[in-house]
Amino acid sequence: MRSQVAIIGAGPAGLLLGQLLYKAGIDAVILEQRTPEYVLGRIRAGVLEQGTVDILDLAGVGARLHSQAMTHDGVEIGASGHRHRIAFKDLVGKVVTVYGQTEVTRDLMEARAACDAPSIYEAESVELHDISSARPWVTFVHKGVKQRLDCDFIAGCDGYHGVSRRSIPAAALSLFERIYPFGWLGVLADVPPAWDELIYADSERGFALASMRSETRVRCYVQCSLDDKVEHWSDEQFWAEFKRRVGEDVAARMTTGPSIEKSIAPLRSFVAEPMRYGQMFLAGDAAHIVPPTGAKGLNLAASDVFYLYEALSDYYRRESRAALDQYSGRALRRVWQAVRFSWWMTSLLHRFPGEDPFFGRIRGSELDYLFRSDAAQRSLAENYVGLPL
Repeated sequence: MRSQVAIIGAGPAGLLLGQLLYKAGIDAVILEQRTPEYVLGRIRAGVLEQGTVDILDLAGVGARLHSQAMTHDGVEIGASGHRHRIAFKDLVGKVVTVYGQTEVTRDLMEARAACDAPSIYEAESVELHDISSARPWVTFVHKGVKQRLDCDFIAGCDGYHGVSRRSIPAAALSLFERIYPFGWLGVLADVPPAWDELIYADSERGFALASMRSETRVRCYVQCSLDDKVEHWSDEQFWAEFKRRVGEDVAARMTTGPSIEKSIAPLRSFVAEPMRYGQMFLAGDAAHIVPPTGAKGLNLAASDVFYLYEALSDYYRRESRAALDQYSGRALRRVWQAVRFSWWMTSLLHRFPGEDPFFGRIRGSELDYLFRSDAAQRSLAENYVGLPL
């Protein structure tokens, strides 16, 4: 088997790259370890920057998004019993789009199936070979048969635990990581949201986030210990704790219901540099992880994919390697900006175990400055809606 590009991973990053390359007339085969049902079952973020929406439109998969998604002009941040709105559209002239990652993945999967482009699910024992040479190749086992895929380039879109980054020699990578001493307990429920825009709430009991996936489905979180267990939380306990943190007025008008999904996610910042080794390029979670506080994970994956698509298109159109050589530096510049913003948002809105009074005062002063300063609000808005691609 041969293809110009081998894409490892059929999450939104791999699928989006596949669709962009298909539109550009570049052959790509996608290899995915899991089943399509498993991929679609992942519960992930749902806040899209305008740049991400534009990339989805470029890939030809934006129709359902534009008919069903919600547009938000701002967010609310709660502290000390009061909420303050950060008005994105007024401050920087941009908005964000609320559309679940599951729906993005569904749109991409359907588009790929419609164009009959090859995606091989349940590809086991994937191994990358000769990635530092001009002729890389991939082996995998599918339905009990070992197969070989020869290619010009490999795109590693297979997430933090995937084979792509692990195929790079350790001496060739620099890893940067920050583990946060808490997690998020999240609940998905089919109830109408009692809020019009996302609410980030800082309280003495810890952080809470009120978000939604649609006009009939909410996704809500509370900060929890890393030692906590999902089975320790009944739905009733979760909603009671969430109401204590989000604010009395919101709590009073909320409708609660049984959870569709409940999980605890640890928070971390992680970056691997560079995002290229030989003919293999990393994109998305394979190269970087950010805490969800800044809503950057899926958006960073989309910008990585866009840069890689442009570089590969340039190579096949003009036989120029310039953009391929610039890919890692270009992507990492935006990655580190998002890592900084996500770290800042996380530090601003969470209570850290064992924090001293000085740290608490600094956080309170930072929030006070944010609420009083147009410049500070503009900076938050500029980063939240997405820096230019």
